[in-house]
Amino acid sequence: MKKILLGISLLTLSYTNAFADVDASKLPSKKQTPQGKYLTAKEAYKTVKREGRDVLFIDVRTRAEAEFVGMTNMVDANIPYMVQDIDSWNEKKQKFNMEPNSNFAVVVDDTIKAKNLNKDSKIIVMCRSGSRSAKAANLLDKLGYQNVYTVIDGFEGDKAKSGPNKGHRVVNGWKNSNLPWSYKLAKNKMYFE
Repeated sequence: MKKILLGISLLTLSYTNAFADVDASKLPSKKQTPQGKYLTAKEAYKTVKREGRDVLFIDVRTRAEAEFVGMTNMVDANIPYMVQDIDSWNEKKQKFNMEPNSNFAVVVDDTIKAKNLNKDSKIIVMCRSGSRSAKAANLLDKLGYQNVYTVIDGFEGDKAKSGPNKGHRVVNGWKNSNLPWSYKLAKNKMYFE
């Protein structure tokens, strides 16, 4: 009996520390969350593969990002945290303005219920590079979700700071880690207003 309990304790300890290689103090403030739960894309992949039905994995990028950059079929849903306001232009950034998705909280709630999960269940949020997913995790925390992880390197990864690829998203992330993804989208996982 002692051996079994020791084995369970060691397994629990190793599982608890499975994500210890993310040093929150080294994350930019825009990627930090109140719950302090972070995964790299590789860790998110392993978690979803291992826990499957017991975790909700959502892609919070825009529909256009999913369509033109690709998406992993491992996500349960694409629920954009921000949406484009095609009637408003940002001169400084030379693109359409973005605004918070007013349906985000409702759609997350519906999606978690459809998967027979609840506010204590593990939720993993992923965006392009980890900033919007942190904002989404902050909102979910305020709404009472207790176990929200953000993918710190996102789907496309961080920008290289030097070298021939300086300024390009080639450092890390889902795609750069050669994790499964496709340009083909599953309609049942896409966001519709």
